[in-house]
Amino acid sequence: MKLYSWNVNGIRAVLNKGALQDFIKKHDPDILCLQETKASRDQFEIDFPQYHEHFFSAVKKGYSGTAIFSKEPALSYVDGFPSDIIEKFEVTGDTYGNPNDEGRVIAAEFKDFWVVTVYTPNSKGDLSRLSLRYDKWDRAFLAYIQQLEKTKPVLFCGDLNVAHQEIDLARPKQNEGQHGYTNEERERFSDFLDAGYTDTFRAFYPDMRDVYSWWTAWGGARANNVGWRIDYWLASKDIVDRVSNPQVHADVMGSDHCPVSIEVDA
Repeated sequence: MKLYSWNVNGIRAVLNKGALQDFIKKHDPDILCLQETKASRDQFEIDFPQYHEHFFSAVKKGYSGTAIFSKEPALSYVDGFPSDIIEKFEVTGDTYGNPNDEGRVIAAEFKDFWVVTVYTPNSKGDLSRLSLRYDKWDRAFLAYIQQLEKTKPVLFCGDLNVAHQEIDLARPKQNEGQHGYTNEERERFSDFLDAGYTDTFRAFYPDMRDVYSWWTAWGGARANNVGWRIDYWLASKDIVDRVSNPQVHADVMGSDHCPVSIEVDA
C-alpha cells in the first residue's frame, strides 16, 4: 500500500492548477492525507471515483482543514480530539480561536491500523501560539495517538510545523529560536520518538541532507532548495517493520509543500 501526505495549501488552488489531478494520476496513492485544504466540501468539485473521501473542514471559511482519500473504505472516522483529551490538556483555544474548530485532525480506522492526518498549529512569527503548542496541543496529540494505539497500530502524518534536527532545515543557525525551530517545538517532537514512534524517513536515511518538504515563497527558496522538512510519516512500534520506501517528492509542484510518502506491507 502506498500512503501519501501532502499539505496542499488550498485544495481549490491545486485543483484549478491541475496539480492534484496530475499527482494522483502519476502516483496513484492507496491512501492520501491532505492538510490545509482551506475549503468546505461544498466549495469545489472533484472527480476521483476510485476514492472514498472524508473531509474535516474548519468552521472559518478558507482556513486550515484536513482530508483523507482511500481506495478501500475506512471502517470509521474520528474528527478532532475526543472530549476527554480536550479536557485533560485544556485544548480550549487562545486569542486566535479554538483549534478544535480548525479541522486539524482526522483519524481513519482501517482493518489493521489507524491512519491519522494532522495539521499542527503554527507557532506564528512572534511565537504567540507557541504556548498552545508546547503546553497543550502537542501533548494532547501524543496522548490521542497513544489512546488510538490501544486498539490498533498507528501511522500518523502531516504538517507538524517543526523541523526536528539541524539536518532538517537548510539554515539551522539563522533560524534557531524561530517558529518551527524552537527548543520547545523540537522537544515536543522528541516526545513522539521517546514514546516509541519512529520518524520513518530518518529511520531509513539518518544522515541524508538537503531533503525538505516546505519552502518559503520568497527569495527563490525552492529553486535553491533552501527549505525545511516539516512534513512527516511516523509509525508506532507494532507496525514500523511493515513500513518501507519513505520518500519526499520535491518534484511535485502546486503547493509550498511537497508530498511525503511511505509504503506499508499489506
